[in-house]
Amino acid sequence: MKVMLTNVRLAFFDGYTPVPFEDGAEPKYGVTSLVEKGSENDKKIEAAIKQVATEAWGAKAEMMLKQFRGNPNKFAYIDGDTRSYDGFAGHMALSSKNGKRPTLLLKDKTPSTKEDSTLYSGCYGNVSVDIWAQKKDYPGIRATFLAAQFVQDGDAFTPGAVADPDEFEDLSQQEGGEAEALG
Repeated sequence: MKVMLTNVRLAFFDGYTPVPFEDGAEPKYGVTSLVEKGSENDKKIEAAIKQVATEAWGAKAEMMLKQFRGNPNKFAYIDGDTRSYDGFAGHMALSSKNGKRPTLLLKDKTPSTKEDSTLYSGCYGNVSVDIWAQKKDYPGIRATFLAAQFVQDGDAFTPGAVADPDEFEDLSQQEGGEAEALG
């Protein structure tokens, strides 16, 4: 079931280049959408999950969902309070992947490219996903990343601190050759 999330924060954004989940795995595009608990986006996702589960498992849907919830290997929508990542507290996190490149857009709906890198982990965007139930071989509730549109900047999530140029010494006035300056 296709769901459009509006103005959610993007985390683990791999929309420009596919990345393997683990060594040897097929590289995929992906994003985790951070959704405020109790918001309209949260309600849309929960309704879609209930609908696809009911279509897949009928009367057993509620029991299946209870088994899947909280297990990120079986359920694409997890409680951010159970994760220690920046920005996840107070939110739900919808993880979505796709083997095909998703549509990436700027505010004016023109394509976003790797060169402009407008979309990034930490920005806010509109995200289109397809929520579906996997019935056979590793059953669970999954989400496919279809598209993302940049809405506004946010504090970037980064894997580490950025170096400050003031940490370095100015070597431009140093006498001697390049090898001497380096050695």
